[in-house]
Amino acid sequence: MKRKINIQLAVLLGAALLFANCSKILEEHPQSGIVPSFFNSPSGVLGGIAGVYNDIRGAWGTEGFSAEMAAGTDEHLSGASASGIQLYTYNGLNGSNFGAAWGIAYTDINTLNGVLEYGQTIDVPDSTRKQYLAQAKFLRGFWYFYLVQTFGDVPLHTAFITTPSQADSRQPVAQVYEQILKDLTDAATDMPAKPILPFLGKAACKPVAQYLLAKAYLTRGWLNNTQADFTQAYNICTDIISNKGLYGLDLWQDYGDAFNPANDYGKETMFVSDHSIDPKYGQYTVGGAASGGAAQNLTPWFYIWNYPSNSGINSYKNTSNALVNSGSSTMVRDAANGRPYVRTRPNNSVGPNTGKRYLLDQAFADRVNDSRYDNTFQTVWISNTAVSNTATASNNQRGISYSMAVGVDTAVWITDREVTGAPQFNGTIPFKGIIIPPSLWSNAYFPAVKKFMDPSRGANFNDPSTRPVVLYRFSDVYLVAAEAAFKAGDNVNAAAMLNVVRQRAAYRKTNTAAQNDAAAAAVTITPADVTLDFILDERTREFYGEWQRWLDLVRTKSLERRVKDWNPEAAGNIQSFHSLRPIPQSQIDRVVEGPPFPQNQGY
Repeated sequence: MKRKINIQLAVLLGAALLFANCSKILEEHPQSGIVPSFFNSPSGVLGGIAGVYNDIRGAWGTEGFSAEMAAGTDEHLSGASASGIQLYTYNGLNGSNFGAAWGIAYTDINTLNGVLEYGQTIDVPDSTRKQYLAQAKFLRGFWYFYLVQTFGDVPLHTAFITTPSQADSRQPVAQVYEQILKDLTDAATDMPAKPILPFLGKAACKPVAQYLLAKAYLTRGWLNNTQADFTQAYNICTDIISNKGLYGLDLWQDYGDAFNPANDYGKETMFVSDHSIDPKYGQYTVGGAASGGAAQNLTPWFYIWNYPSNSGINSYKNTSNALVNSGSSTMVRDAANGRPYVRTRPNNSVGPNTGKRYLLDQAFADRVNDSRYDNTFQTVWISNTAVSNTATASNNQRGISYSMAVGVDTAVWITDREVTGAPQFNGTIPFKGIIIPPSLWSNAYFPAVKKFMDPSRGANFNDPSTRPVVLYRFSDVYLVAAEAAFKAGDNVNAAAMLNVVRQRAAYRKTNTAAQNDAAAAAVTITPADVTLDFILDERTREFYGEWQRWLDLVRTKSLERRVKDWNPEAAGNIQSFHSLRPIPQSQIDRVVEGPPFPQNQGY
C-alpha cells in the first residue's frame, strides 16, 4: 500500500511507468510499458509491486466497482440517483458496463509477471528477494481470483509480455484456479507473520495470503462440490485462528470498533488499500471537492440519502402513503453526515417470494440482542442549522411554533419500526423534526451506512475519504471456516465458528455485564440452526456494504434464487447466466487476430 511502503522514490517511479503509454495498453491488451531491464534492480521490483498496490485503489472504493459488488443482490436496491442502473435491475446489462477493473487487473498481472520473471536475480539477500517475490505472487493470485469469480474462463498469462499482440484466448476456470492456489500457497509459505519493511501497515503477509487461499479453496469447492477443498479451507482458517496472537489479529470486543477510524489499522483489519492527502503521492488535491475518479475512496458517499435537501421540517405523508418534502431543511451538508450521492439503499422492500422485508424482517430481524444493525446504519440526524417553525406554516400539522436547537434537537429519525403519527408526531407528542418509519422508506429516504464515514475531511466535506478501504477483516476467517465446515457436513464446527462472530455482535458498551451475557446466550445457535441461508444472512449482518455480497451469492450458487426471493427490483429480469458478468466489450473488440474472443453465454 503506497502510504505504508517506505520507498517513496520507487513507488512514484513504478506508478509513473505503469501509467506510461496508457492508450497503447488499452488498444493492445495485454502488454506493459515497462521494459524488462526495469525489473533488474531492487527499486524496479519494488516499483512494480507498489504500482500494483496503487492500482487496487482504482477498483475498491470507487463508484462503479462498489456497485458491481453490491447492486443486483438481496441486500441492496437502487437509490434515487443510482448510476449504472443495469447492475441493479439486470435489464440491458452487457459488456459495455464492464472493463475498468478487467483492464487494471491485466495490466497489473503483466507487471507482476515481469517482477517474478526478472526479479529472481536482483542483488539483495535471498530472504529479501523471497519477500518481494511472495508479494508479487500474492497480488497475482489476488487479481486472478477476482477475475475468475467475476467472469469465469479468462486469459491466463504467467509470462511477461513485451511484444504487443491482438490475439488472446480464455482458459478454463479449473486451470485458472490451479494457478491461483499455487500463487497463494507459495506466498503464504514465504511471507512473514506480520508486514515488515518495506511493506508496512496492512500490506499482505502470511495470514492474509492464507485467508485468500482458504477462500479460493472454498470457492473452487462450491464449483464441483469438492469435499477436499472444503476441508482445506476449514483447516487453513483454523490455523490462522490458532496463531492469531503471532499474527497480531483478533476481533474487537465491540463490533462497532471495527469501523472506528482510530482502528483502521488495528487488530481486526487484515488487508487494506491505503489513501492519503499527502501531495507526494499525487492522488488527491486537497480542497478539490472531487466528484469521482480513479484511485479515490468515495465509499462514504454512496449509501447516503439526500439529507440536506429532503429533511424539510414540515414534511408530511400524502394519500399514497409517500413522504413529501415540505418546509425549511433542518440539515445542511457537513463532514460528519457525509456527501449524499444517493446511489444505493438497503433492501427493505417486501420480497416477491417471501412476503417479508429482507433488511428488517430477515437479516437484521434481531435488533435487540445483535448490535450490528445499530453499528451499520445511521438512523438519527441532529439538526446542524437554525430553523424556526411557526404554527401557521404550510403543512405544519403540529399546531405549535418552535425553534430547532442546533446540535441538540433531532432533525430526522429514520426508525426501524412503525411510529404512530409519523412524520410529525411520535404518538400524540409533536416531534420537532421528522420521523421516517419503514413504511415511508423509499429510494430517497433510507438509513445511511455509517461504517465508512470520514469526518476527518474537515472544512472541505466534498473531498474524498482518506481512510483506507478495508478489504479483509479477521471476522471473515471465522465465517469462511463456518461455510467450509457446513459444506463438509460438519455443522458442529460450523455453528461454533458462527457463534464466535454472533456472540461478539451481542456485546454493547452500554449494557451491563449481565445484559451482555444474556444477549450472547440469546444469539447462540445450535448445529441444527446452520443452513446455507442462515450463513448468507449472517454474512449480511457482518459485512453489509463491504464489497462482498455479489461474490457471496455467486460463490454459493444462490444469486438467482435469493434475488427472486427478496429483490423486487431485479426479480423479473435475473437469469442463471447472470452469475457471471459479461466480458468487457473493449476486450472483445481488441482481439482481431486468431479466433474471436468469446462473450459469456446470455449476453
